[in-house]
Amino acid sequence: MPVSQIVYGVGPTAGTVRTPEGQILSVPSDWELLPPGDPGLTRRVKAAGDHWPVSEKRGRRQFSRGVWAPAATIRRLRIELEAERSTETYARRREADAKRRQRVQGEYVEDFTAAVRDFLNFDRRYAELAERMATAIAAHATPVGSGTVARTKRIPIAQRAEAAVIAWMRHQTTGYDSMVIPRVKGKRREVRRLLARRSHELLSKYRAGEAIDDCPLHAAIGDSPTPPPRKAALEGSR
Repeated sequence: MPVSQIVYGVGPTAGTVRTPEGQILSVPSDWELLPPGDPGLTRRVKAAGDHWPVSEKRGRRQFSRGVWAPAATIRRLRIELEAERSTETYARRREADAKRRQRVQGEYVEDFTAAVRDFLNFDRRYAELAERMATAIAAHATPVGSGTVARTKRIPIAQRAEAAVIAWMRHQTTGYDSMVIPRVKGKRREVRRLLARRSHELLSKYRAGEAIDDCPLHAAIGDSPTPPPRKAALEGSR
């Protein structure tokens, strides 16, 4: 069996798993399941030899549910890693890594906020609103592990910003979250396209500087956790 044979965690009987092709495999008696949660240990176990990554599919996404591997290997590597992690050198490296990640994340939040601001491109009349929207959307979309489109690297940041704005507006300015959408293939996608078109039409009015009664974006921002703007500036932008 290949070293990295991917399996699903539940077979027809205890101690069995199923491959994506439907083959039933018996887990070796001297193996155990290393649960997810310690990436460093998982990487070492995978590099040490035979192992079966356990995957679970939910919708279109795959989730890791751990790794089957020889129990002796897992035990040995865990002891080695715990010893290494107890050293002062490791602590300093962890601190340096954390600072680096924090710096990189801060830079990305700034870049993403600017990309959202550029996409909004509101008239000067709504400049304050655009700034608050960009901040709120970036705060929602950029956290590490959030799983939002802002975290993908498969599309340019400008496209990520546009998608994040439309997704935010779908939830904040439409009744999407309370809609009862028939369980028909393609129906949800159709509803999202319709709402996206309406969001683009609304954005065009802010870009043109049109007067907008009962401003839905101001209402959405008013409910956001971002700090409220100066009252005079907000009233002047309406």
